[in-house]
Amino acid sequence: MQMVFDDSYFMRKALEEAQLAYEKGEIPVGVVVVANQQIIARGHNLTELLNDVTAHAEMQAITSAANFLGGKYLIDCTMYVTLEPCQMCAGALYWSQLSNLVFAAEDPERGYRKMGAKLHPKTKIKSGILEEEASELLKRFFIERRNLN
Repeated sequence: MQMVFDDSYFMRKALEEAQLAYEKGEIPVGVVVVANQQIIARGHNLTELLNDVTAHAEMQAITSAANFLGGKYLIDCTMYVTLEPCQMCAGALYWSQLSNLVFAAEDPERGYRKMGAKLHPKTKIKSGILEEEASELLKRFFIERRNLN
């Protein structure tokens, strides 16, 4: 059986990262960066563990992908992330010149589009890939957090 490396395949890998964040008590956002059908970077939220508001999944993955590539630009790369990036991450993605962004769930309150942030003009955007699975994990996390307090 041949493995199909499509958007759903890579988003499932991002969801695995989100699950790792969830297990650490972090907001469950995960990401993978892909170049030439190969995952070159992974990340998940680490803001609580590192006590760092900038330790979002996307920021972790941008740094990792740039290190892998040996340069600061993510041209010809696709980022798969389980939640629409915030304005901080969108700014970093803008400067990285990411070619493609694929996200699962929209963030109508804090997403980059709501906040008026922009991605690089050449970045192609696709959303809604495995949106239900990503949304369910986020909802479960916040319900559990409310019940703890």
